[in-house]
Amino acid sequence: MSSHTAQTELKLIGKLLLEGDITCQTGLHIGAGKGSLEIGGADNPVVKDAFGLPYIPGSSLRGKLRSMLEQSSGMAVPSELVYLSKRKGQEVRIHQSDRPDDDICLLFGRSPGRMDRVSGEPLESSVATPARLTMYDAPLIPESITAQMRENMDDELTEVKSENAIDRITSQANPRTLERVPAGARFHFRIVMDVLCPEDRELLSRLVEGLRLLEDDSLGGGGSRGSGRVALSNLKLAWRGRSFYASGAAEQELLAGADLAALQGLVTGADFAEKLVE
Repeated sequence: MSSHTAQTELKLIGKLLLEGDITCQTGLHIGAGKGSLEIGGADNPVVKDAFGLPYIPGSSLRGKLRSMLEQSSGMAVPSELVYLSKRKGQEVRIHQSDRPDDDICLLFGRSPGRMDRVSGEPLESSVATPARLTMYDAPLIPESITAQMRENMDDELTEVKSENAIDRITSQANPRTLERVPAGARFHFRIVMDVLCPEDRELLSRLVEGLRLLEDDSLGGGGSRGSGRVALSNLKLAWRGRSFYASGAAEQELLAGADLAALQGLVTGADFAEKLVE
């Protein structure tokens, strides 16, 4: 847990900007939702932008990181989960508390009000916390799709993976197809973390923890069947203090061309906070 207290005054001290590449180690499937199925098309298409290129939605990356950090912090238990929504037969459960030092709620934000817990008495909270993290959509880096990769792909720069679900009684196979971004494709991600009080500097190490967990987990659908393994590289971390916006001062480049181990070493260092000049 962080050292935040309920009395902490919030004002912009600066912003930490983290950028880098997400490389698909195996095929990546982030679904576009249910829609019309074209003849010869995959049953489960991937999400694409207005130009037909696949991308990683910021919401998918954000949701995955939050989920893993909740689990690693022991917050994915009924007494710590509330119902975010109950509609159309689907229940969305998410962690939320009114504790001022709750890192998850500080990073991702929280709203006040009455929420039903999965287990226990409802949460009656008057605490509103602005989200420190902003995660942008990660566009495809087109040159990462090589000519050799294109030989086995369609015009939409994706592949189709065939799968079978086996009925346990009849042994009947139910074939299905899954559209995926191929292994080797790269996406460029950008994350901005607002520092609204001195204690917020500690939150960056939790974000890095989530990114390290991601490399040993999966992103998108079909992770248990081999899809969604990713690696992060070419990381750049920069600091823009309040003077950057007020008077046009230069940003501070804290790290460039690094891997996650180097980033973690930087942000957990004893002198990291001293590098962030307003």
